[in-house]
Amino acid sequence: MTDMLVRLYDLPPVEPALARLAAAGIVCRRPEAYERSAVLGFVRAHFPGWVDETQVALARTPATCFIAQRGGDVLGFACFHATRPNFFGPTGVAEAERGRGIGAALLLLALHAMAAEGYAYAIIGSVGPAAFYERTVGAVPIPGSHPGIYRNRLDRPAP
Repeated sequence: MTDMLVRLYDLPPVEPALARLAAAGIVCRRPEAYERSAVLGFVRAHFPGWVDETQVALARTPATCFIAQRGGDVLGFACFHATRPNFFGPTGVAEAERGRGIGAALLLLALHAMAAEGYAYAIIGSVGPAAFYERTVGAVPIPGSHPGIYRNRLDRPAP
């Protein structure tokens, strides 16, 4: 899968997406240190291949991760500066919650946080849903970026 590039100085606002989710009882925010196990439990249950990178994002202060929650349940997550500095991802939304705008809100929160740190561009590593990133934030493919930093990857141990 190819990496994509995003212009952080030309992002759509995140507030409308957050307001739509809030009206549905969904809150997006950075998790606190004492919520690390709950977030990792969600990632392990829904996206087991991304636990390692999520642990890195949660170990930072402040966390370089955002979550979506309804009540006490995690619905989705988005990390940045986990795999490499200036990389967005991993990210995921529980299958039953997709199509509500949660992924877009988490993406925008993370990219706006990167812009606030002074980055002009961000890399979305090893993109799956390219059309989503093109439509949501104007991301463009980076030619020749496959397999990029993910070459020579170690096999993951069985869960």
